[in-house]
Amino acid sequence: MARKRGHEEHANHEAWAIPYGDLVTLLLALFVVLYSMSSVNEGKYRVLSDSLNEAFGGKPRAAQPIQIGDQPPRGAKPAMIKPLPKMTTPPLKVLSGGKPAAPAGELQLMADQVHKAMADLIDKNLIRVRRTELALEIEIGTDILFASGVADVSTAARPVLARLAAILEPFPNSIRVEGHTDDLPIATVAYPSNWQLSSARAASVVALFMGQGIAPVRMSVAGFGEYRPLASNDSADGRNRNRRVLIVIPRTEPPTITAAFDDGDASDPTATPLAQQLAPAIDRAIEFGSARPKADQDLAAATLTPVPETTP
Repeated sequence: MARKRGHEEHANHEAWAIPYGDLVTLLLALFVVLYSMSSVNEGKYRVLSDSLNEAFGGKPRAAQPIQIGDQPPRGAKPAMIKPLPKMTTPPLKVLSGGKPAAPAGELQLMADQVHKAMADLIDKNLIRVRRTELALEIEIGTDILFASGVADVSTAARPVLARLAAILEPFPNSIRVEGHTDDLPIATVAYPSNWQLSSARAASVVALFMGQGIAPVRMSVAGFGEYRPLASNDSADGRNRNRRVLIVIPRTEPPTITAAFDDGDASDPTATPLAQQLAPAIDRAIEFGSARPKADQDLAAATLTPVPETTP
């Protein structure tokens, strides 16, 4: 009897679909995880949404502004931004406290002593003394102090500065020493320009004052080069006038003032602390902003023979 042939198994040609479906499921899960971890830019999303709507549904009839962030509920009126109130500050007045401020007593006393001790040099216009309401100015021509192109005080001029230091030393006023030159250029190893030369000359005078007992904290140095002339540099006399050392001694006490606002009373005692705070600042502003009076431009013959002018 013949044996029955076994049933042949049917070949499954769609077996690939199972792993493919698993792969698609895994990819979908991956994109879901990535999307949940990402941050959506709402502005760009709205731009993309409007572009798709325009592509598939036609161009919108009205322009839709792109809003970023939380939108107010429909029907709600937008909040009105109130303008900030205009801030107004009452203008400050500086009023005279009755009588004008009297001239500083110490400035007059110093001026009298300088005139007495330097009378011979003042008569020959080698030293000029000017006293204003705010400061005492002592101008010394550098030709009797320094040789041309040199910042060391000459031996003959040291007694003159020593006498001046003896007058200024007892007073508490600050002292500012300014150096000035003419416009002739200088270019040496020690002094490449008139800036350095004028500053060095003023510093030399300060050093000599220190040696005569004037406290260093009272003094300051300023060099202006040729940029603050008193006369024209077109002549020898003008250049000689511009080469100078200026010693400025400001007054110590501030001028009498009373400060008040427009809506207040100048006699109100509550304005006194404000006036006390403003007085030093106003005094300094007036002091450094005031113009110096123009001095006489004629020079008389000197007993001390000036060092001949030479071009450095």
